[in-house]
This record gives sequence, structure tokens and C-alpha cells, in this order.
Amino acid sequence: MITTILNYLANSGAITYIVLALLSIYLIVTIWIFFYRYFAVTALIKNEVKSLESLTSREARFSSLSALNKCTTNTSSKELLYACEINIIKDASSGISWLAIISSTSPFIGLFGTVIGILESFAKFANQSKVAFAIIAPAISEALVATAAGIFVAIFAYTFHQILSRKIYELNIYLKAQAQILIAKG
Repeated sequence: MITTILNYLANSGAITYIVLALLSIYLIVTIWIFFYRYFAVTALIKNEVKSLESLTSREARFSSLSALNKCTTNTSSKELLYACEINIIKDASSGISWLAIISSTSPFIGLFGTVIGILESFAKFANQSKVAFAIIAPAISEALVATAAGIFVAIFAYTFHQILSRKIYELNIYLKAQAQILIAKG
């Protein structure tokens, strides 16, 4: 396996190196954004759940841990609660659009690497009058590695985007529930 990878890299051109390096950066950024946002949003959700439970309990008080409470400074006007809710969701979803961008562009970057690899392979065989399939097939399969790498990165970016989008939706539900209770208490 490692010999195959080293052989592939030894026979690759500069464009292939650039494509694989860019896809590697994409993968690192994807993983970093996911874990950073996942833990931050999970902590926000935990605080908002506690706050909602506190609001719906007999005490009916607004938790000091709530991001909504920190934003509204104990006023419960509908407009201010709505503005705070939007601001909290905006902050919680920062970086998420990068996952969408990475998931949609990485297959194209991989495909670009594959096309360049195939063109390089055909250029090597251009001066030969007869080329056997056994010679062309390995060159084409090596070129397809870039597409596979692009799809690999896209799968993770898309999956992480969906997970975080669901977490942010869940946070929004808790914020809306608290805002509605506060407005009703008016």
C-alpha cells in the first residue's frame, strides 16, 4: 500500500501535487471547523436547555447561562429577543458555509487533477504508434486517485455540514421556545 502511494507520487506531475495538497488542506480545515463548531454549539445547546427548563419550572426564572439572557439584559421586548436570537444563530453558524463550499468544490478539484493526469498520460504515449491497454490502464487509474481524494473530502465536509446544521437548528428551537415564553410573560 505505502509502496503504491510512493510510486504514485514519484510518477505524478506538479499539478497533481498541488491538487492533492489543496485537498489535504481542505480535509484539515473541514475537520477543524467541525470539531470547533460541534463542541461550541453543543455547549450552547446545553445552556439553552437548562435555561428553558428553568423557565418552565415552578421558579420560572431566566437562567444566567443562557446566551439569550446575556443578550437581552432582562428586557423581553419581542424585537430585542428576535434580534438576539438572530445574532446567536449567526455566531453559532460561523464557519458552516465553508463546509458547504468545501463539499461542493473538492470533487471538482479532484476531477481537475484527474483530467490533468490523463492528459499527461496521453502525452507520454503520443509518440508511440501502438500502446497496449496494459500500459494505458495503470496510468489512467493513477490519474483517478485525485477524483477519489476529492470525493473523500467532499463526503466528510457534507456530512459534517449536515450534522452542524441540525445542531444549529436544535439551538434555534430552544431559543425560540424561550423567547415565546418571555414574550407571553411580557
